[in-house]
Order: sequence, then C-alpha cells, then structure tokens
Amino acid sequence: MVPGGEPPQGAARPARPTPARLTPPAQPAPAAAQPELATQTELTAQPEVAALPGPGLVNVANALTVLRLVLVPVFVAFLLAGGPDWRVAAFVVFGVASVTDLLDGRLARRRGLITDFGKIADPIADKALTGAALVTLSALGELAWWVTAVILAREIAVTLLRFWVIRHGVIAASRGGKLKTLLQVVAIALYVLPGPPAALRAAVMAAAVAVTVVTGIDYGVRAMRLHRRQPHAGAGAEP
Repeated sequence: MVPGGEPPQGAARPARPTPARLTPPAQPAPAAAQPELATQTELTAQPEVAALPGPGLVNVANALTVLRLVLVPVFVAFLLAGGPDWRVAAFVVFGVASVTDLLDGRLARRRGLITDFGKIADPIADKALTGAALVTLSALGELAWWVTAVILAREIAVTLLRFWVIRHGVIAASRGGKLKTLLQVVAIALYVLPGPPAALRAAVMAAAVAVTVVTGIDYGVRAMRLHRRQPHAGAGAEP
C-alpha cells in the first residue's frame, strides 16, 4: 500500500466509522399530578348543615293572638249588657286583650316564633278589638260616628298598605305608631269604664284621632318610598 494512496486491489478496506445516531433526549417523566382538584374539592365540599325547622303553628305567641280574637265577642257582649258591673267587666276584658297585643309580638321576636299565621292574624286581631270597641260605643251613642269612621279608615288603609309592600320589605313601627296605639287603648278604656269625666274622655280621644291621622299619612309616604326604591325586590316570593 502506497502511503497516502489507495489500498491494493483485493485488500480489505478499513471500515468507516459510522456516525453516531442522535437520539432525542429522554423526556423527563411527567411530574406527579398535584392533587389540586382533590384539594379544591376537599375545601369546597363542606358538610351540609341541615336547615333548622321553622317555628310551629302552635306556640305561645299565636295562642295569645287567638285569645285576643276570642275575647272580642266577650268584650262586646259585656259592653252591651249595660250597668256599671258589666262595664267594669268589659273594661277588664278589654285590658286583658290589650295586654296580649303587647305580649305576643315581643314573645314572637325574642323566641323566634314568628310565623305566617302570626303576621296575618296579629293585625287582624288588633283591628278587630279596636273596631269592635269603637263601633259598639258609637252604636250606644257614647262616641261620635265620625271618630269611629276616621280611625277605622286609617287602620284599614294601613293594613292594605302593609300587604301591598310586604314583598319589598317590612316598615318598622315608628314611635308615632306606638303612641297612636297607646292613646287609642287609653281613650277606649276611658269610654268603657264608668266614671271618668266626659271632658277627659273627649280630650284623650281627640289626641288619639289626631295621632292616628298623622301616623297614617306617614305610613303611606314610607310605603310609597319603599315600593319605588325596590320595585322588583322579592319577585316570585310568597306574600
């Protein structure tokens, strides 16, 4: 073999080095999936809390409301019976019924006994007691009919307004409304009980009528504002 030349014929040629194949680098094994989904599921899957049952229909607050309704015809019967003794009995019944008006609402709020029945029956019982007393006194000729008409018209109008805006919210009782109730109860009690001076009866009843009218107008204004401010609130809810 000549240096630098071709190898002689027949001689074995040296094998050419085969180029090394380029193999792609091994992909790293995918990291273990983090348990994010599981973690999120664990965080969001909180144990469900069972809804507490609402107050039952039969409770002390509703019982007082029903008692007030039952006492209305008893009061009217005693008032129509005539005589000082029956008037005193009517006064006692009216006082007991008025006290139940104060107690049922407080008990319902403090003990969580507010029910749909109570929301409807309580104002009806109030109006029934007041209306029965005023109508009976007017029928006996002891109270002018226009006084009865003004007070009853206001009470009916406020009741209708209450049901009109009940889907939009509840109008809290104002101090004027509480004063109105107190004056009405005191005025009626003075007319029922034999003995108080006529001037005292008339003065307290006049104050009751004035506050009744003013608070009725105020309630109407607040009801209109609530209805305009939330025209669609509570849509689809039960009244």
